[in-house]
Amino acid sequence: MHGKNAIVMAAALCAGAAAVTGCGGEAAGEGAFGGKSADRIATDAVRATQSAQSLRVKGHSRPSGGDEVAVDFRVDLQGHCTGSLAGRHARADIVRAGRDLYVKGDRAFWENALQGRRGTDRIIRELRGKWMRSQDDRSGAQGMCDKQSFLAALDSDTSERTGMTRGPVTTIGGRRALALEKKRPGGEKVTMYVATEGEPYILRTVTEGGTEPGEAVFSEYGAKVEARQPAAGEIVDPAFLEEG
Repeated sequence: MHGKNAIVMAAALCAGAAAVTGCGGEAAGEGAFGGKSADRIATDAVRATQSAQSLRVKGHSRPSGGDEVAVDFRVDLQGHCTGSLAGRHARADIVRAGRDLYVKGDRAFWENALQGRRGTDRIIRELRGKWMRSQDDRSGAQGMCDKQSFLAALDSDTSERTGMTRGPVTTIGGRRALALEKKRPGGEKVTMYVATEGEPYILRTVTEGGTEPGEAVFSEYGAKVEARQPAAGEIVDPAFLEEG
């Protein structure tokens, strides 16, 4: 798993939801959705999810020809963030508290991220059990812990908000949810599950078939994100990377 690409994958897990909009028939048990078309429901769901003060996104995706990448992030509108990303052989934990981003990866993660640069073994020894501090504008992962950037893929292409059909009402994480479904070229099927009571939050997205199958579960809306800066003795400044 390439270090920077693995980080970007966190946001990509939400991409399946971009296609989940459109119109369809009315189904029973839809709560406040009874008189709305599927495209309006999906639009409302995207807006509600983006407007939420905080949320948790947990999921996985398998890019074509690559290993599965799993993410588990909690983010809020104030820039607090905590989470992890992992591939088959590599893992990293992420925290943002204030302006700085902190990354703690295992050996495989840093080997992939450093791409064999000079002094890799020395760098990895220095980073063992430590957090690398990186300002957002220098990290290459600016959007990872920014809630709005993280969810930008939900609304990246409004032209795909057509052709949806309503699926059944089911239960996701103890909450009633309406399934909105769409079949796309190449055998891909995208499903978004939207809460039928309270705010129409997205509760789950699933992409089956296609080039990047995966799913993401959205939960803990409005919960406080406990993101604390690591202890000073556990932080490594990125300046040491340039040392001999």
